[in-house]
Amino acid sequence: MSGFEIVLVIISLLLLLQVSHSSYLMLYTWSEAKRREQARAPQTFAPAQKSFTVLLPARNEEEVIQHTIEGVLEANYPLELMEVVVICRIDDKGTIEKVQEKIAELAPRGIQNVRLIVFQDTPINKPHGLNIGYKYTQNDVITIFDSEDQIHPDVFNVVNTVMINEGVKVVQSGVQLMNFDSNWFSALNVLEYFFWFKSRLHYHSDVGIIPLGGNTIFFTREILNIIGIGIRLSIMGERIRVVYEDAYVTKEETPPSIGQFIKQRTRWNQGFLQVLGQGVYWQLPKLGQRLLAFYTLSSPILQSLNALYVPLALYTMFFTEMPPLVAMILWLPAYMLIGQYVINWVGLCDFVEAHNLKMPRLMWLRLLVSFYPFQVLLGISALRAVFRHLKKNNTWEKTKHVNAHRGSATGAKA
Repeated sequence: MSGFEIVLVIISLLLLLQVSHSSYLMLYTWSEAKRREQARAPQTFAPAQKSFTVLLPARNEEEVIQHTIEGVLEANYPLELMEVVVICRIDDKGTIEKVQEKIAELAPRGIQNVRLIVFQDTPINKPHGLNIGYKYTQNDVITIFDSEDQIHPDVFNVVNTVMINEGVKVVQSGVQLMNFDSNWFSALNVLEYFFWFKSRLHYHSDVGIIPLGGNTIFFTREILNIIGIGIRLSIMGERIRVVYEDAYVTKEETPPSIGQFIKQRTRWNQGFLQVLGQGVYWQLPKLGQRLLAFYTLSSPILQSLNALYVPLALYTMFFTEMPPLVAMILWLPAYMLIGQYVINWVGLCDFVEAHNLKMPRLMWLRLLVSFYPFQVLLGISALRAVFRHLKKNNTWEKTKHVNAHRGSATGAKA
């Protein structure tokens, strides 16, 4: 084999390894009955004991913020044990006005546990807003919801029970995109969340290194005052309980357009790259934890390399003669991608059944046709994140929300 062919073989084998590992993580929870049972929410709830602070960072969310506030207040949990803190920047007049309207509307009903915190300094991003809002809280457990979230009414009962019965200080509950039939990429975006929260996070939890989601995370004030979040908690050896049961997920929506999806995913990838560059994960006690953290945080780089490799692979497929053995090896990642498509299709059937939705006709074909273009979107987003990170461009690109997940979601049964 030539040097060029050896390089292609090595890349193909590495891709095969990466896709195989990804498939294993997608199926991790299903592989053993014990794991499925450990992931479940409590079947009975303990009496309400913990008090909760809900932080709602919002920017340009005038269309959805009132729905979210009302949804939190309608939870099946004593109002005297809850407070809601909405955090806005001073230039976000529309959202501020809507929050003030809601607070005024709640006053005659005797509800006075919703507050608005307005800040005017920089940077303009979610972490900065959360740090400011946290200073004005007082309850036992702090949680974060996004301003478009539709929470389950019993999510506070679930977390209260888990923290009391199991003695954990951090709980990551499930988040699920719902509008799987909104556009050509929405089903695969929904499935990313489905497999991440229902399976992959439980693997991370078992290994002892877990990248927390951006919302529906519950921290005791004690642990939050000590350290912060995410990988630092894993370094401390703090147990993070991951709860996923379809009935109790926080519902969200997929981005409404390709441009919005790329911006959202770029923001997430840049966050991974920032933590990767900080190198805190090297303080983890076990080699397996350090390797998993490095692998997870470097996923934007891996996706970027995949995006660059695909045109090269297509060129060699059609314009380059290869020895039969080399050609067979180069096809191995493609076979694994076919396997991933099958896993995604089965997962979509599971998701639709769990949420009592209706499967559109020929959805299997739509999923098949969109499967590779969606990988291209992921690659473009990753490349964009890498370039922005190298240029030190950390400006916040807001994701537009249109309430596509509320009420009777697209495809829902009557």
